[in-house]
This record gives sequence, structure tokens and C-alpha cells, in this order.
Amino acid sequence: MLGKAIQPEIEELIAAGQFDELRDILANNLEAADIAEILDEVNDEDRALLFRLLPTQLASDVFSLLEIEGQEKLIQSLSREQVTHILNEMSPDDRTRLLEEVPDEVAQRLLRALNPKELAVARTLLGYPEESIGRRMTPEYVAANPNWTVRQTLDFIRREAPRVETINVLYVLDDQGRLVDDLRLGELLLADPDATIRDICDFQFVSLSAFEDQEEAVEAFKKYDRLALPVVGSKGVMVGIVTVDDVLDLAEEEGTEDVQKFGGQEALEDSYFATTVLQLARKRGLWLTVLLVSSFLTVTAMNHFSYLTVLMPVLTVFIPMIISSGGNSGSQSAALIIRGLAVREIELANWWRVFLRELAAGLLLGLFLGVIAGGFSVALRDRAAVQSGEPAEAAVGGAAEENRLGLPLLVLLSVTGVVTIGTLVGSMLPFFFKRIGLDPAVCSGPFIATFVDVSGIVLFFTLFRLIFGGYL
Repeated sequence: MLGKAIQPEIEELIAAGQFDELRDILANNLEAADIAEILDEVNDEDRALLFRLLPTQLASDVFSLLEIEGQEKLIQSLSREQVTHILNEMSPDDRTRLLEEVPDEVAQRLLRALNPKELAVARTLLGYPEESIGRRMTPEYVAANPNWTVRQTLDFIRREAPRVETINVLYVLDDQGRLVDDLRLGELLLADPDATIRDICDFQFVSLSAFEDQEEAVEAFKKYDRLALPVVGSKGVMVGIVTVDDVLDLAEEEGTEDVQKFGGQEALEDSYFATTVLQLARKRGLWLTVLLVSSFLTVTAMNHFSYLTVLMPVLTVFIPMIISSGGNSGSQSAALIIRGLAVREIELANWWRVFLRELAAGLLLGLFLGVIAGGFSVALRDRAAVQSGEPAEAAVGGAAEENRLGLPLLVLLSVTGVVTIGTLVGSMLPFFFKRIGLDPAVCSGPFIATFVDVSGIVLFFTLFRLIFGGYL
């Protein structure tokens, strides 16, 4: 947060042209993350100016921390020499993320700026499937032979430290490059310097497959509480590591995507302000169209029962309340189950347990809300009578004249039923979509709304005919 706090002062120095003071503040008083925070907030011209004031190594560190949009704009404003240096200094995983996001023609230009060694690394990482762990890993790690002594290994770590992502974990590889163990740095420091690495290995480790989905990495880090995890190929050969900072970024991306999908739209590839209005409309348009078309089912149901509203006009007052109660309860249930499935608190095989729990919860919530709504219907009926000067029952429709408790009973049962239906539908649809291979987050919301609207109307008018049928 220091970046945002000092940003006004930075902007004042830019306006005053005090570049020597700016250079000193940026180089000696701020961390790379704070500078990146400032650069993400200022305009394009100031971003380029500030970036050019940074020392070479600090500029590379800051560039890796910028949002993708900021990186793209900087690339356009920097010289070829500056771009070449930054790209070759970036960690492979951060560079891969940038190459994934920029347009193809820009990515090709950036690849041509890499030296042969880094170009080979970039092409290897980009060769893994999209959304795979291989795209997130870095091949810069410390590996040792099991026959080395602890003393030799520590000397090796000191020499390799400047070029690797982390030295907190040492990876032990056999002669074929297969992973056989991982050791914390603390274990090496406490071991006998003359002991071999094999002597302190327990040959138990956790690894990720380069071809697994990126979400597997998030789950593994949460489960095993590691700072880094090794990544292996199909034959157990170690190909890289994934670090916790990359996983935190991934978790944020996945969470944002799920929230956007649950809102009934396609996920945005870029941030909100980096997305054009046309793209925003396109991302939302598909599901809005689906909802519009599905609403014709609701219209059809209303039209089928429209003659009943003539007999008791007050019915139309309660329809929005009833169907919204079902939709709200369905959305609550869906949010809980989708999140549970995403973090694996809930498995597909648990659907029947969820069904029973949500049935009980739906009945309790429905009854509670139904009592409130029923009381409201009595108050509305009496108010209508006062305003019309007619008996309370006649004011809301002749069918209620001989059935005084009919209206509140109708509302109570309808709200109880539709909330229970909404709760069950909201909890079961995510299981259904997950089972058939669709994303529950993007599919559940629109279908819940449609199903609950139609079932709520049918239930409401069916109960009306049962309660008031003898009086019509």
C-alpha cells in the first residue's frame, strides 16, 4: 500500500521535472512491488518516464510485477535494447504468462528478442497445453546428486543462488534426471557436512505433473503448505518448479473467473477497464439472450393462469415476491455448492447428502419466510379493505369472502414450497453440470432463475385452485 500512499508525491515531482529526486526515491526508498503499484496507477506517459528512471536490474524486477496491460504498454514505449534486456532477465514463468496474453504478432516479436537459451526455455513452456501446470513452472531450481556431500551441496547452492527462483528447497535427482527427493534448506544446514545427500533423504516427496490442470497446483499448495513444488514429466523426469507466488496469482485469477461466470457472463480475459465496451457487451450478451428466451416459459405459465388473476386481482401483487424468494434461495445454495466443488470440500458422490441437508434447510427457511409473507398478505388485505370501503375479503376478490384464511395460507404454502424448490434446484444443478463436464459456475445461475420462475408460478396458481376452487 506504500505505493498508493506516495503516488501523489511522485506525480508532483514529475510535474515539477525533478527527475534526479525521483530517481533517488525510486532506487533507494521503494520496493519493486511498491513501484509496480505506482506504475499500474499512473497514465501511460508517466509510466514510461518513471520506468526509464529505474536502474537496470530494478526495472526487470518491477516489470515482472506489473499487470499485463501495463507490460504491453511499456513494451510499446521502450527501445528494442530495453525490451531485450527485460525479457531475458524475467523469470520464465512470468515471461510465459506475458507471451500468453499479448497478441500473436507481439508475442512473435518478443520471442525474437530472446537469446538462444531463453528462447529454448520459452518455447518449451509454451509447448505445454493451455491452463496446464507446465505453463506456470520455471526451470530455474537447485538440483543435487544423491552422492554429493552436504558440504559440496551447500557450496553448489551458493554458486547457483543468483540464477534460480528459490534456494529454500533442494531437489535430489538421479543420473537420469528423475526426482527422488526434496530437501528443505534447513535440513542441509543441520546435517553433518561430511554426510552424503543420500544419507539424509527419506525418499518421500510430493510432485505435480506438468500436464495437470493449473487448479491442481492450487489444491496441492493448500494441502501440503509448501513454498515450492517440483513439476515432473510423464516419466518422472523433473522439468521445473511452481512457486507459491505464482499459485497465489492463479488462485486470484480462478476466483475472479468463477465470480464472473456465476454472474451469468463469460469470464473476461483482461481487467475491467482494459476490456472494451464492445467486448463487455459480447461477454454478457450470450447468457442475457438465453435468459430472455427462457423467460418466455415464465410468460407462457403466466398466460395459462391469467384468468385466475381476474377472479382475485391481488394475486398479481404476490407473484414477484414468491418467485424472487425461490430465485434468491437457489442462488444461495448454488454459490455454496459451486464453491464446495471448486475447493473439493464436496465431491460428486456427496450429492445425496447435500440433497437431504438442503431439503431440510429449504423447508426451515421456506416456513420462516412463508410466515412473514403470510402476515404481510393479511396486512395488505386489510389495507385494501380500508382504502376501498368494502369488507376485507371482498376488497381482494370475491373468492375470498367465504375463505378468510385462504389468502395468507396460499402465500405461506407458496413461499415455503418455492423456497424449498429453489434451494434443491440450486444445490443439485451444479452436480448435474459437473457430471456432464460443464462448468457449474457459468451454467447454474441462468437455469436456476428459469426453473424457479416457472415452478413458482405453477405452484402458486395450483395451490390457489386447491384452496379456492370450491369458492370460484
